[in-house]
Amino acid sequence: MKFEAILFDCDGVLVDSEPITNGVLRDMLEEAGWALTSDECMRLFIGKTVRSEAARIEAHTGRPLTDAWMAAFYARRNAELQARLLAVEHAVATVERVHAHHGGRIACASGADRQKVEMQLAKVGLAPYFAGRIFSGHEMPASKPAPDVYLAAAAALQAAPARCAVVEDTVTGVMAGVAAGATVFAYAPLGDGAPLRAAGAAHVFGSMAELPALLGC
Repeated sequence: MKFEAILFDCDGVLVDSEPITNGVLRDMLEEAGWALTSDECMRLFIGKTVRSEAARIEAHTGRPLTDAWMAAFYARRNAELQARLLAVEHAVATVERVHAHHGGRIACASGADRQKVEMQLAKVGLAPYFAGRIFSGHEMPASKPAPDVYLAAAAALQAAPARCAVVEDTVTGVMAGVAAGATVFAYAPLGDGAPLRAAGAAHVFGSMAELPALLGC
């Protein structure tokens, strides 16, 4: 299929932010009374917003998840991302190639807050490719696994969702792309693609360097 537009997730697809963000979350949860290993924290929270797991956090810490706590989390997370964030390997060259091949008809559709997405793309040099085409699940009626953010991105690019490719790396994100009616390409660098395929991904690949050819670029 010749795709009309390519819609990229951000965290874990374009930027290697998940270990940094989850490291801050794990530390703050431990300070609040809930001790998790790094692997446990990643398994519980990857692909989800912290607020969507408020009931679970409150049950384990015995404290309400307050706006002040969230503000402290965002501040610590952003400081660590500013200091340490790198692009996913081969992501910059891949985005450059896909952007050129599709005449700029690409977008970033993330479940994260807009400030974080824009900051991360700027930090790794990807912001120019997505200028004016960044969509945040925080600004939608429902975030992933609901399809809203991908439907909004497709509409802005005047592309039929069924003619869009979505690039994702989590089960939650794959579900959102599938629900939007798009063809989902799932990035699984550690070879753990079975859950992504089970969630509806049409293609699973292990290196961002493979993506342009898979998209027909």
